[in-house]
Amino acid sequence: MKKEKIAAIILAAGSGKRMRSNTAKQYMLLAGKPLIYYALAAFEQSPVDEVILVTGENEITYCREEIVEKNSFHKVTQITAGGKERYHSVYEGLKAVESADYVLIHDGARPFVTQDMICRTIDTVKKEKACVVGMPVKDTIKIATEDLYAAVTPNRKDVWMIQTPQAFSYDLILRAYEKIITSGDASVTDDAMVLERAENMAVKLVEGSYQNIKITTPEDMKIAELFLKEEF
Repeated sequence: MKKEKIAAIILAAGSGKRMRSNTAKQYMLLAGKPLIYYALAAFEQSPVDEVILVTGENEITYCREEIVEKNSFHKVTQITAGGKERYHSVYEGLKAVESADYVLIHDGARPFVTQDMICRTIDTVKKEKACVVGMPVKDTIKIATEDLYAAVTPNRKDVWMIQTPQAFSYDLILRAYEKIITSGDASVTDDAMVLERAENMAVKLVEGSYQNIKITTPEDMKIAELFLKEEF
């Protein structure tokens, strides 16, 4: 029986304006290593067969020499330039995959993805064709009106914070992205939403971790440093 090939796309093309730094957040140092190192290291050690790193066009050489080669990330087969928005960058990553049965898409600014999380995602996508990592919210959520009145309070047990990795049958997500790119729908904010919009398909939720945070602000870096201290 032919082994199913699993690819991963790691996104590191954002500018990170909310970090208030001249250095893009994916290259800021966390415990002496660039932030993107941690996601790449996790996928290097995982069952994934190949990794596509999507970054800014001007950062390709730096990523290859200073991160991929320096740390012997052998599973990184390609480093490609991203696009204007996140969904453009994902699409560039999908096109760079030579062939795959399944693909995991992960934000490089989430350094605390674990092997268990990756393996749970892989197991689930093989059964469901589409799944996303997330966690139930801890706080009560209010849906606001345009003039900032609380209009609806959804049941907290029904509301999840969505994380990455998000995993899909490769052909399915590529087709969905092609439809979104063609339509010019710029309102999509994650890969599951692309599938929901383009294919009208429900996506399975997989438990992640409350530590699987996305580094977006300077405060997030402080939290990440605390998490690393706990691990070591």
